[in-house]
Amino acid sequence: MSGPLWTIDESAVAGTNLVHFIDFANQSFDGKVDDYETLYRFSIEQPERFWSLLWDYCGVRGEKGEAPYLVDAGKMPGARFFPQARLTFAENLRSKEGDAPALIFWGEDKVKRSLSWDELRAQVSRFQQALAELGVGPGDRVAAMMPNMPETVVAMLAAASLGAIWSSCSPDFGVQGVLDRFGQIEPKVFIACDGYSYNGKTIRVADKLAEISAALTSAERVVIVPYLGQADAVAAGLDRAVGWDAALAAHEPAALAATPLPFSHPLYILFSSGTTGVPKCIVHSAGGTLLQHLKEQRLHSDLRDGDRLFYFTTCGWMMWNWLVSGLASGATLLLYDGSPFHPSGNILFDFADAEGMTFFGTSAKYIDAVKKAGLRPRDSHDLSTLRTMASTGSPLVPESFDFVYEAIKPDLHLASISGGTDIVSCFVIGNPLKPVWRGEIQGPGLGMAVEICDEAGAPLASGKGELTCTKPFPSMPVAFWNDPDGRKYRNAYFERFENVWHHGDFAEWTGHGGVIIHGRSDATLNPGGVRIGTAEIYRQVEQLEEVQESIVIGQDWEGDVRVILFVVLTGGLALDEALTDKIRQRIRTGASPRHVPARIVQVPDIPRTKSGKITELAVRDIVHGRDVKNKEALANPEALDHYRDRPELTQ
Repeated sequence: MSGPLWTIDESAVAGTNLVHFIDFANQSFDGKVDDYETLYRFSIEQPERFWSLLWDYCGVRGEKGEAPYLVDAGKMPGARFFPQARLTFAENLRSKEGDAPALIFWGEDKVKRSLSWDELRAQVSRFQQALAELGVGPGDRVAAMMPNMPETVVAMLAAASLGAIWSSCSPDFGVQGVLDRFGQIEPKVFIACDGYSYNGKTIRVADKLAEISAALTSAERVVIVPYLGQADAVAAGLDRAVGWDAALAAHEPAALAATPLPFSHPLYILFSSGTTGVPKCIVHSAGGTLLQHLKEQRLHSDLRDGDRLFYFTTCGWMMWNWLVSGLASGATLLLYDGSPFHPSGNILFDFADAEGMTFFGTSAKYIDAVKKAGLRPRDSHDLSTLRTMASTGSPLVPESFDFVYEAIKPDLHLASISGGTDIVSCFVIGNPLKPVWRGEIQGPGLGMAVEICDEAGAPLASGKGELTCTKPFPSMPVAFWNDPDGRKYRNAYFERFENVWHHGDFAEWTGHGGVIIHGRSDATLNPGGVRIGTAEIYRQVEQLEEVQESIVIGQDWEGDVRVILFVVLTGGLALDEALTDKIRQRIRTGASPRHVPARIVQVPDIPRTKSGKITELAVRDIVHGRDVKNKEALANPEALDHYRDRPELTQ
């Protein structure tokens, strides 16, 4: 298709939050902001004024303090936003009152329930009192091993309202995976479920919890949340434990305490994937997280009061933190826990249909899986309320753009987005005022001075290079935990280019001002010294109906690097010479001869992280005979065995 896949209807432009914000900006700056491009330039050239304006437009609850609102703007790290501001993150998320639903929850086991804004407020108040009774206060850590369910949101808001630091993972983590994370941050309170359901199976976690709670000696109280209805029984078998209902029953709803704290006060500790060692503990601020999420949700996602916001995520992925922030815009959160393909691939579209979903957030892999399952939701579901679909986790290939518009909905805003746990937000993101072009992310986020640079750090106008950010932004991490001199933090983002954030994505500008992500920089292939993004190969291979999924690495070979492709085939197929030739021909014609693998190897499974991302680095280590340092970070570590000592890779 030569033209864009979608453009906003002219009649809808004036109703977007972005246009309202441009009007708001012009009231302050004498009509100098003409359009989005002008607004973007203003946001990166005058960041202090932009972020102050955003605070005012979004009605942030708190004291902004006096100017300057950005100090040491030339330092990365070191810049400080709103140094005199004080606010309470949780107070900004308790944005409404009344009987309308704040949270609607579907569990795979057919649990369906909701909490109104008043009920949410009451439960937060009661659990806040329970935490305060335990002495939880500013800077204490509250950690949770929980499904994406209402109690998780309640517990986070209660902890944040006291100035505590929240950290979470999903209940499918193994014992060591939990301890590798929470053992570093020493939580005062540990919250966990009594079990969960996935893919039609009930998984009980009492034995796992006994090991974790015994090792997590910093936790003065363990709170067990009922999902399977066995919380009290599980709690009875643990030291220092109490059931969720019992913890709440001891307190009546009361006025919520709100302790104003500095803008930079720690709110979340998120963790790196941990596939190359013990996970890094990334500390994010309350003010930076709030402002960045308000910008992305209201302006880039056009989220409005009363919208129904959904993101398919676990509590171990930053998109959960992003999702919860939707409460600050008055949106109802649609929470789902379980497999997106049980009992069929229609379950999330059933959810969208039944609950009037307006924003559907998911991963590129999910969209590809729906496509390969042969589903056409536009034919089976009423998706009339759906305005926006967002995709992240890995690059969304052009063919998946086509599928969304052909088989899901032809008139929605498809926003491919990319950022990460490191910034609890996005560098490049959707834009409701710009056209959607096949295979492209629409552009940088407001206030994000994104550049794509060559190996020496010089900005590129075209061609592939390193994704960087040249100016500070509010959601930069406050610090890494247990990094007193900041060395780990600086080495993670600022070692490559001085005073410039190096994100580690291999990217390219498009002719429309958009961005294509070609994969992670540390996973790029270098045959003959030419850098190739892994996504360029995945795009070709995974369009073949015979290939269910693939993973590609570079193998050191005879003083160079050769490309090795592993494939999982569909329907019990075996990799023969004819299929091997077909795969190679597809890559040769769709990409280039340089992309063609030297070896193609069939495997039954692909290792992935708990958030569903494939792990090229772990496979590369196994192929080269190196140990994978932290298998606990993987959802299926046993899959690595299929890559070890493969005879196909010895010649």
